[in-house]
Amino acid sequence: MTDSSARSWVAWAVQQIQADTQRSADTHLIKLNVPELAGIDLYLKDESTHPTGSLKHRLARSLFLYALCNGHIKEGTTVIEASSGSTAVSEAYFARMLGLPFIAVMPRKTAQSKIAQVEFYGGRCHFVDCPTQMHAESIALAKHTHGYFMDQFRFAERATDWRGNNNIAESIFRQMQNEPHAIPSAIVMSAGTGGTSATLGRYIRYKGFATQLHVVDPDNSVFFDAWRSKDRSLTLACGSKIEGIGRPQVEASFMPEVIDQMHKVPDAASIAALRWLEQQTGIRAGASTGTNLWGMLTLAIKMRAARQQGSLVTLICDGGQRYMDTYHNPAWVAEQFPQLGDYQARLNSMLLK
Repeated sequence: MTDSSARSWVAWAVQQIQADTQRSADTHLIKLNVPELAGIDLYLKDESTHPTGSLKHRLARSLFLYALCNGHIKEGTTVIEASSGSTAVSEAYFARMLGLPFIAVMPRKTAQSKIAQVEFYGGRCHFVDCPTQMHAESIALAKHTHGYFMDQFRFAERATDWRGNNNIAESIFRQMQNEPHAIPSAIVMSAGTGGTSATLGRYIRYKGFATQLHVVDPDNSVFFDAWRSKDRSLTLACGSKIEGIGRPQVEASFMPEVIDQMHKVPDAASIAALRWLEQQTGIRAGASTGTNLWGMLTLAIKMRAARQQGSLVTLICDGGQRYMDTYHNPAWVAEQFPQLGDYQARLNSMLLK
């Protein structure tokens, strides 16, 4: 392919992605009704309504544009990603749009519905036994296929335009403009790649908002300990039970410097918050949303105890339909999270105090 035809294909590919963006409406901002927390307004940014069903749709779009405009992806390039599911689903969608082969490297325990969605979009799933093997296997596959490893964990924070361009932060603050407490006291977010928390923290500082960024981290993840100790070399031998968030190593996109507070959330607490959300609103979401929600509710309870008022925002990262065989399967949940009942009772008690 000549240089001019290669450039023409890249221009066409960028135009295809931009056109798809214009066809997609912004995601909803849902206000929760929690009478026990009067004076503290709680909001959920519902990222499950993207075409590929999750927050990762934004990331995949940014990663493709970044790779195209930096000359990493050309016509026919095989795209490879290390992903437990949602990022892989979204990248498979964009790869099909551009006519590119796509391979997702993921743990064998990934939800079957996510695997099916990657395959629906024409992608291929390549399985590893442990999340800690995903990165090395992706590099090896990229070398073998002469393809490109998208590497969300490395490029997430730099691929997204954190100053604006309808990123997640700009969207939240725009939608909050007419609310009683238009500038949130805090935004609560979990970390997977670290890219979303980096975007939120940078945007808050760029705009000079007083909003704090609180990042929540599940069990079997090193982000909280790395933030507290300032040691980026920490590692674990196993991965998180909460799909899509938590990592056994500190990823390059994780930016502790823009985080105001971090909190550890037990896995059973995430599932308890997930159950509470469905009982209160009928919304069925993925487990990472439960982690976010537990963090937001506990922060709201602390604000109530301090007689503070304001608004808090967190995200619905993806929908629960992807997890009917796991997080929304009572038998599976009972086996995996035996302390669930204790955390459900604790949440109800905290709200009623």
